[in-house]
Amino acid sequence: MHSTPPDSIEPPDDKAVIELISPDRLKPYLTACTGDSTAALALYRWNSDLAAAFFEPLGHLEIMLRNALDARLVDRQQRRGHTTEWYIDRQVPLGGKARGDIAQAQERAERGGTGTTPRGKVIAELSFGFWRFLLARQYKTSLWPDLAGAFPHAPNRALITVENPVKRLHQFRNRIAHHEGIWHLPLKARRDDIQTVLGFIEPAAATWVADGSRINDVLARRP
Repeated sequence: MHSTPPDSIEPPDDKAVIELISPDRLKPYLTACTGDSTAALALYRWNSDLAAAFFEPLGHLEIMLRNALDARLVDRQQRRGHTTEWYIDRQVPLGGKARGDIAQAQERAERGGTGTTPRGKVIAELSFGFWRFLLARQYKTSLWPDLAGAFPHAPNRALITVENPVKRLHQFRNRIAHHEGIWHLPLKARRDDIQTVLGFIEPAAATWVADGSRINDVLARRP
């Protein structure tokens, strides 16, 4: 039995790969690469590397942001003498969409369980979008005065200071989650947004996330 010499291995069939990814999805990459399919596939692969590199710090940000906001809401309940969890208490001024998100999170957290669902499971089931919209202007006079304490290192207590970068990161994360292209976006600005928001919460957390980030390495390898 003879093995095939390495020099005779045929290059991958770009057409087959493009067909499976879909020409429509690859069209922006082909346009950017003036129709060169090999270059377009390299750019597409780099986009995937970018998405993976960004998803790691975005995951850290989501967990740290939700825990910081949850802690402030717990504190809010305690200061008001309420013993009910904030996400169950109807006196907490949450909008209808937020209440719907909480109901779905509780349902997912309880699935397959027996008895009381730990609050940590419910909090973990609340999406990044839920926390992002807690920082929306509709809560500026109701919840923000309490939530502002989650960002002790922000330069001021203005809602917009925190809301703007979190809103950009939420939109950016959704693009990644839906496998959309990010290669043409202001990537360094989004990297900086992650560091900015984490720095508002706790500078040590921002440093820890930055130290483990692969974003700069992947940015440097643009084809």
